[in-house]
Amino acid sequence: MPLLKDRNVSMMMDLYEMTMANGYFKDYHADSLVTFDVFYRKNPDQGGFAIFAGLEQMIEYIENLHFSEADIDYFRSLQLFDESFLNFLRDYHFTGDIDAFPEGTIMYPEEPILTVHAPLLDAQLIETAILTQVNHQSLIATKAARIVRAAKGRLVSDFGARRAHNIDSALYGARAAYIGGVNATATVMAGQAFHIPVSGTMAHSWVMYYDDEFTAFKKYAETYPDSTVLLVDTYDVLKSGIPNAIRTAKEVLMPMGKRLKGVRLDSGDLAYLSKKARAMLNEAGLEDCIIVASNCLDEYTIQSILGQGGCIDSFGVGECLTTAKSDPVFGAVYKIVAVEQDGICSPRIKLSETAEKITNPGRKTVYRIYDAAGKAVADLIANAGETVDLSQPFRYIDPREPWKIRYFQNCTAKPLQVPVIRKGKSVYQSPSLAEIRDFVRAQLGTEIWKEEQRFENPHRHFVDMTPEYYQMKMDLLCKRSAE
Repeated sequence: MPLLKDRNVSMMMDLYEMTMANGYFKDYHADSLVTFDVFYRKNPDQGGFAIFAGLEQMIEYIENLHFSEADIDYFRSLQLFDESFLNFLRDYHFTGDIDAFPEGTIMYPEEPILTVHAPLLDAQLIETAILTQVNHQSLIATKAARIVRAAKGRLVSDFGARRAHNIDSALYGARAAYIGGVNATATVMAGQAFHIPVSGTMAHSWVMYYDDEFTAFKKYAETYPDSTVLLVDTYDVLKSGIPNAIRTAKEVLMPMGKRLKGVRLDSGDLAYLSKKARAMLNEAGLEDCIIVASNCLDEYTIQSILGQGGCIDSFGVGECLTTAKSDPVFGAVYKIVAVEQDGICSPRIKLSETAEKITNPGRKTVYRIYDAAGKAVADLIANAGETVDLSQPFRYIDPREPWKIRYFQNCTAKPLQVPVIRKGKSVYQSPSLAEIRDFVRAQLGTEIWKEEQRFENPHRHFVDMTPEYYQMKMDLLCKRSAE
């Protein structure tokens, strides 16, 4: 269900996008063809990988990019722009090409995950909106994958809407979390928009409204006999919550031929309380009653709870997921890498005293390299159009250790970018959200080394270069450094 087409978000840009576009327009450079890459420099939480998400919303933005009369009047009020440029905006639409990784692709720092090849004005205007979508959803999808991994097969639900930074953050955060592997969301809007399974239990206010806890449980069970999950920590988990849940199961649900589906813990020592609660439920013959835990959970608390033998069957994860609280900035950037002059693509490079900020210049192709067992051993950056023949040993260069002579042997290569936009129109068939989620799961299950998925000191996935590409970069680096 597209959600952007019903509102004009074309104004989602930094002011400098417009001031530069106006300048290019005045200087007759607006139609010069350029190439920009989107990439990022480090994985969140010092992890071993990230997940590419937000592509579908980026495509919606591009296809619906336009400026209304109210938008143009606002720009005119800033007294920064030529009237001829404002008139040009009336019929503006994006006319360039975009290639990108398929949504859900496992990705790594310093490789081009999305490439824009377009007239200079077009390429400039879309920077902020592209980064907004990619940075947010990639961050949340990556965090979700870590949390799901910590849960070791137990159900995980997104409970984060009320702690999200705004409505859009909750909505698209739920989408990204589902891509990352969570099983359900408590956010109804996300369930409706993206067909994500929705889940929810009861609030403390329900329990506190009634005169006593048992009455509250009884009323809830009578209302929802097929899905009764009782919140047992409003007063005292072990002295009243669990005993009243057991009483509800026996006196209310069993006479109806129903079973108590679960209890939920939302505070306290979750490892200790869950073990005690499990023992009490089992003793009462409620072995099938699940225990749900919530309350400021992340991958580390979940890992700790389970490591202590906590008896949790399902986790509801809130703010630590929807805000990626431990590392809340993804950091993807948008940099020009080539300018077409007289039909020839001239590479561009950004220099910096910080080595990590030196960009990879030129139009390029990025490949994922697989060994004979189908494991991804590295990614490889090559010049666009360069032949990469792995039918024989193929030399590559690790840019961190360029002096070492290394070869790929008995490997295969798959180009990662696919056409997404051509002449301003989508040519990408967006998979369903469930298909994107399955794609992520398949990669993490069979292609990506478990050593890269560790929380602590993960193996570094190599992003290598062909000798031809590496030499081009070094030559350009030396040339610009000498100027």
